[in-house]
Amino acid sequence: MSLRSIVVGAAALSIALAQEPQKPKPPGEEGIPVTSKLVIEKCGTCHKKDDKGNLSRISWERATPEGWQQAIKRMVRLNGLQLTPDDARQIVRDLSNEHGLAPEEAKPAMYEVERRMIDENVPDESMKEACTICHSHGRARSWRRSKEDWELLIAMHRGYFPLVEFQGFRRRPNPPTAPPPPPGTDTRDPADKAVEFLAKTYPLHTAEWGEWRASMRTPKLAGRWLVTGSQLGRGRLYGEMVIEPGSAPDEFTTNAKLLYVKDDKSVTRSGRSIVYTGYAWRGRSQAPGEEPAREVMLISRDQSRMEGRWFWGGYDEFGIDITLQRAGNDAVVFGVDRMALKAGTTGARLQIYGDNLPANLKDEDIDFGSGVKVKRVVGQTPKTVTVEVDIDAQAISGKRDVAVRRSVATGAFAVYDKIDYLKITPEAALARLGGGPHPKGYQQFEALAYHRGADNKPYTPDDVNLGPVDVEWSVEEFFATFGDDDKDFVGTLSPTGLFTPALEGPNPKRKFNRNNYGDVWVVGTLKSETDKDGKPKSGRAHLVVTIPLYVRWDQPEVAE
Repeated sequence: MSLRSIVVGAAALSIALAQEPQKPKPPGEEGIPVTSKLVIEKCGTCHKKDDKGNLSRISWERATPEGWQQAIKRMVRLNGLQLTPDDARQIVRDLSNEHGLAPEEAKPAMYEVERRMIDENVPDESMKEACTICHSHGRARSWRRSKEDWELLIAMHRGYFPLVEFQGFRRRPNPPTAPPPPPGTDTRDPADKAVEFLAKTYPLHTAEWGEWRASMRTPKLAGRWLVTGSQLGRGRLYGEMVIEPGSAPDEFTTNAKLLYVKDDKSVTRSGRSIVYTGYAWRGRSQAPGEEPAREVMLISRDQSRMEGRWFWGGYDEFGIDITLQRAGNDAVVFGVDRMALKAGTTGARLQIYGDNLPANLKDEDIDFGSGVKVKRVVGQTPKTVTVEVDIDAQAISGKRDVAVRRSVATGAFAVYDKIDYLKITPEAALARLGGGPHPKGYQQFEALAYHRGADNKPYTPDDVNLGPVDVEWSVEEFFATFGDDDKDFVGTLSPTGLFTPALEGPNPKRKFNRNNYGDVWVVGTLKSETDKDGKPKSGRAHLVVTIPLYVRWDQPEVAE
């Protein structure tokens, strides 16, 4: 068949379809009217406005602030939209407030905006085939759309990225010799199945959003907040942050004083933030001499608590898991400087951290549970109490509460008889080569000690995390091919578990001038603890070192 006959046949088919009587299109979902004058002014030139105040596409979408930011960047990059930074920020604010997500909708997708690298659980097979071949499921679950708008999103992908049609959107045809599918088999393309799943699971209109829109209020966050957190490789931190009003009701400035327990190092941070949709804290802060950090936190409904992640780095690979609670007049106990002590230990000093801790404490005012005796209070301030303790050799292993009079930190401390095994975290990690025009993607590792738990069996759900331990770090080959030599080229591992990848680009010292990519085992060895064979206990994690992210569909100037 000639090309001409194919074209003529396609044209005839189009005419025939056009002449067929068209079924009336079912009424669509009600949109969410756009009320922001700035959004209407800047977006209305392309997005048509109807008599109900809806703007095409926009009124049938809801998203996180990051989702709307991505949409604006795409409009600037591809459609010629011109905005000042102030206008861009205000449009993100208006759309997030009027077309955002309820806290209950946003929380399951927080890992996406917190830039966490996790092993996602994708709940639908069609999503795996059609969507997550290119991006995370978290990207999709950060949006809410009408069914028609999910269909238009699929159409947009087909227009911008035609190859996706064959990579995942369409069902692969069965071989000519294959038997016909059983009756009732769903033979739709993955993209069509995905639209059905998305429209059902992430619809435009939800009870959660309706309730939140009615109850959403201006955030009242000014005051003193207590900070607890942990940073991979540096351990736990405690401190406080003073939040002051900014230039608008939803803007704030911050000053934080933080103390890293492991090395007793104090850090001050100052920053500014915007709260979107009444609960979504998005800030930027910096300590002197350090890289600025992005702050992403979710504020509780009663505005007494925030939690999330502060992160930085070329690939957002460094971060602090952070929790803030509003300070009051009552005493609060955060925790202690050591997460665990061995049974039979005597004369150990523990420092308790908190806020508004009472004065004139006596030995009996402090309780670590049965088998742990407080011998004496060594020193105290309103924020710390230092005590000396003895732990009975027969003390029950497990997590303990730390009580200072009526104030309690639950599960803040553990007693153990022995370390049963080590776990290196993250267990599966990614680093990126760089150092030329592209940044390096580092990876921090940490060794965690574990006790076998109450069932007396290791590697079961009741095992007790005893916290980070100091180990000797090394890199071993992950043999994927004969003569594998990745460990000699991918990078170096510091005594503190920080992996620094090698330079990008062809390496003449490698076979075939290969780049310095590869995969290795990262091993942590605890020589003070031995197994039944007398060998030091160790753990390992799999590290993949890959090339830089050469293409980034991002425009930093729009995000400023």
